[in-house]
Order: sequence, then structure tokens, then C-alpha cells
Amino acid sequence: MNYILFDDSSRPHLLPFTHTRPVADIRCGILTMRQRWEQCLQKATYAHSATYAQDGSPLTTGTLTEEYMQKVYPLNAGQDNIYISGSVFGSVALANAIFQLQPGQALVKANLVIAARIPLNSLSLKELTEHLLTLPAQFCHEEVYVLKNAWDIFALNDRAVRDDFDLITTGRKSAPVPENVTVTGHQNLFIEEGANICAGCIINASTGPVYIGKNTEVLEGVLIRGPLAVGEHAVIKMGAKIYGATTIGPGCKVGGEINNAVFFANSNKAHDGYLGNAVIGEWCNLGADTNCSNLKNNYSEVKIWHEASGKSVSTGLTFCGLMMGDHSKCGINTMFNTGTVVGVSSNIFGGGFPDKFIPSFSWGVAEGSKPYEFGKAMETAGRMMARRSQKLSQAETDMYRHIFDNSPKIKSY
Repeated sequence: MNYILFDDSSRPHLLPFTHTRPVADIRCGILTMRQRWEQCLQKATYAHSATYAQDGSPLTTGTLTEEYMQKVYPLNAGQDNIYISGSVFGSVALANAIFQLQPGQALVKANLVIAARIPLNSLSLKELTEHLLTLPAQFCHEEVYVLKNAWDIFALNDRAVRDDFDLITTGRKSAPVPENVTVTGHQNLFIEEGANICAGCIINASTGPVYIGKNTEVLEGVLIRGPLAVGEHAVIKMGAKIYGATTIGPGCKVGGEINNAVFFANSNKAHDGYLGNAVIGEWCNLGADTNCSNLKNNYSEVKIWHEASGKSVSTGLTFCGLMMGDHSKCGINTMFNTGTVVGVSSNIFGGGFPDKFIPSFSWGVAEGSKPYEFGKAMETAGRMMARRSQKLSQAETDMYRHIFDNSPKIKSY
């Protein structure tokens, strides 16, 4: 059996994050959408082991996405495939329902196709979308949560952290709390082996679970209020104030004041400054004293730029801050307005507020903005990744070239 996570109609609404990844690789909660599905499917597989043989190896999933990303995220299809929407939050209950599907059936909730069992291995994304409409439906009676818009990543993070905490810690024992660390709500704190929490930290897990991943560092004097997820090898700098529901992804370094923000992986906000109701992609860097507004002065609903349709849309939220795509950076003392969207691989600096939409591969701000030369952008990306002992593959470079060639022209929004 092959499990393939596919991009559905939510993909264009999740830009700029889906420029560089399928929906399944968005992080919301402790895990990415893919990691959650893989864990839930693994648990369900053991329950159905009489039908689905297990060899003890971790379950992995393939991907069906846009053609320009397909080499980075392989399909790995076979003769018997279960296609699952990457925008749906996985659960063991949904995985069990998926295991009941017969070849040629789809699992459906209202107008949403959650999954389908299809014995075809060479479908394009368009062909799959058309084929799903022809399949007989098995109706789902479980609760279903879906990523529909970019702001859902932080808006649904509270629930996701709580659900992931239960999924990955049930039946396991936390590492002990170090001396001189104050904890409220011990039962909601889980510390993985190798994590280092320094003296003077205060952790309030009574407001929501706090998960501290392997080999993380929480330095002296950090104040934490759950729900919070901290990924492997992440660092929370001295004196930081972290409010839930926040996710600090693997390899990230954060400091200052953070409230209800999601960092995907390997991004930095290492210094003072405020970030709230925000999503930061991979390989981003926020310069010292960067501040991001998340509330309008008149307390009205926040609108953000919807890149796919080329217009501003209402989020329906009073609080909405910065959305920053992969490999984008900003200089010291940068001020981001409420509901600002930054594309991929932009370098933002200068006085005043930048535009509320900064296209991918932009250099500078406002009147001084110009295209970021592709070669120089990739050199910068390579240097940052080398600091984490990683590098761009040719397939990834080709993906970024496609984004560069198809980005909107830089202008004031």
C-alpha cells in the first residue's frame, strides 16, 4: 500500500508557504501535516495488521503536487494507492476510516474529499482532481479540520499543539524537570531526552501543553505560557517571553516577545522585538528589534494580500500579523504593518513601513525596491543553510528558479 498526500484547492490560499512546499509539509502544531498523517496511519496500520502487513519500518508518504515541485517531493506511487488531502488534519479515527476504503472509493465529508483508494500510479494533480469527482463516496462521520487559508496556520495552532501532544506523548515518560526551573501544570509538560532547560525559567503548562523537543536549549530566565511546541535543536534565547499557542520549529532560534506564532524550521528571531499571530517559513531571519503589528489602531478586521487572486481579502480576524515565505530576511529595526505578506527569498531593509505585500525575490523596501538577483539570492540561501550543515539540491534550485520567473512584478501595494 502506498500513501500519497495531494494538494487540493486550498493550495493557492496558503501562499506564500506553498510556493516552496506542498500543503502536507506545512507545520501547524508540534508536527507538519505530513508527520501527523504518518503517525496516525502507522497507529491505524497496527490495528489492521491482519490486512496490511508490517515490516516494522516507519511509514512514509509520497506527494502529488505542482509539477515544478514534484522532483523535490517525489510521488512514490504503486499499483494500490491511497491519496489523502494534505490540507486535512490527520487523526487516528480518520486513518481507521481510510483503511475501510475499497479500491475506487473516496472518503468524503460534505464537499471535501479526504482520501481515495485508486489503483493508478501516473496521475497528474489535475487528473487526480477530475478523477476524484467520479468516485463513489463513503461518507465520513468524524470531525474534520482543514487548513484553508494562510492565517489558519496560527489560528488553528492551539488545537493542533494539544492534539499532537496527546498523539506523541501518550504512554511515554517525560525527562525530569531540571532544578531551579519553576513549573505549573507538570502533567502537561513533556521534555524529550537531551533537552537543556536552564535555571530561572518559568513554565506555565496549566494553560496548555508544553512540549520541549530533543536537544533543544531553553536559556536562562525564559518565560513560557502554553500551549507551546519547541522542535529538535531549537534555541530560546535568554529572557524571552513566549505566549501560546506558539510553535518553534526544529533548528529555530528565537528571543524577545512572541505570541501565537508558528516558525516552520531553521528560522531566526534571535533578538528583542514583538511578533504575534504570525507564520514564519523556513530559513528566514528577522533582524534585531524587528517589530510586527498584529492589531489595527481602529480594531477592525485585518485584510491581507491574496496573491493567487491579486487582491486584498478579509481574514475575519482582529489579530493577524506577519506571513513570511522561505528564505526571506529583514534588517534591524524593521517595522511590519498589520497583515503583511512577504514572498519567498526577499531581502527587506530601510526606513518606514514596507508595503503590506512584498513579492518574492524583492530587494529593499517601498520606492527603493527592486528585483533580487537570482544568483545572489541563491548564494545567500546557500550560506545560511551551510550554517546548519545543509545545502540546496539542484531540484530545489530549479524550484526556486521557477518561483523567480513567475513572481509578480515589484510595485507598491
